[in-house]
Amino acid sequence: MVYNDFTLETVVEAFQLEIVETLGLFSDIEPIIPRPHFTTDLEERVKLAFAVNTHKSKSEFVISYILFELWVHLDHRATLFSGIEFNVDPEEGLTGMCDFFISLDPLPLIVGAPVSLFVKVPDISGKDEPHTIGLGACVAEMIAAQRFNKAKGKEIPCIYGATTSGINWHFLKLEGQRLHIDLALYQIVQSDKILGILASMIQQKA
Repeated sequence: MVYNDFTLETVVEAFQLEIVETLGLFSDIEPIIPRPHFTTDLEERVKLAFAVNTHKSKSEFVISYILFELWVHLDHRATLFSGIEFNVDPEEGLTGMCDFFISLDPLPLIVGAPVSLFVKVPDISGKDEPHTIGLGACVAEMIAAQRFNKAKGKEIPCIYGATTSGINWHFLKLEGQRLHIDLALYQIVQSDKILGILASMIQQKA
């Protein structure tokens, strides 16, 4: 079993989580004004990604660009990892490849603690209720981060997550055994708001 095998139902049951659903959990967070060329470049990238219309194109052209802008905003004080394995507890299924995650350790050669934020890019083609696809895998990765940080002696109060198709962004917050799910979906046209939420998560202010 690996991260991608978990559904929201199975991960909640396996790790005895309490779900708290809130509409607009992160709605009060201030947006971030990106660099001047960012919005124009993002529009072009969205056009290309959805013209090609593959899971890979959306991840490479849109999502990675937003996360790169976040990394620049953070003044390189964190490390953005993409497409690497994060193996924490194989016996419990907390193992496998992660799409994107951020460590507050600025050194990129190895994954250092604390790991604080995951972004999951599920393949939603042909799926019903696409906004819920990938939530289970993302939560499993967040639980793995809790354990990883604890083992390294660098625990933080909250682990955050997001699932996205490139257009819609769905945000999560794990605080101990309590899983907060924001029922609001944020659109790519709200990229400044999305950046604000992600930055607040990194700063443990969300």
